[in-house]
Amino acid sequence: MVMATTKQSIKSLKEGKMVMHEGEPCKVTGISISASGKHGAAKVRMEVQEIFTNRKHSIVKPADTELEVPIVEKKSAQVVAITPPTVQLMDLETYETFESPMPEELKDKLVQGAEVMYWIIEGKKMLVSVRGS
Repeated sequence: MVMATTKQSIKSLKEGKMVMHEGEPCKVTGISISASGKHGAAKVRMEVQEIFTNRKHSIVKPADTELEVPIVEKKSAQVVAITPPTVQLMDLETYETFESPMPEELKDKLVQGAEVMYWIIEGKKMLVSVRGS
């Protein structure tokens, strides 16, 4: 499978953006840039959290480093069945059905027949939000 990523300079990343770290898509939760010294380049310290496992990491790299950024495909689906801890969804374009883990923050909002938004990142599907709530 071809990895759907692009390259972006680490100093141009902002909180909330996504990056690849050790092969996993992560969300940037904090970033700080130190000024360049007399003999060295500026350094960037970035706090990231893995999207699928919620593990946290710290990354320290020179400011001119380029990192891989995952390409996020955003799609709509309809809730077919709710079977905790997963939810069965049907894509509204392809009518493909699949199961996705149920996010804790969406548990109360999910109802059968509701329209939801999900992301495809690196071939993995992730339920993001319920439309109209």
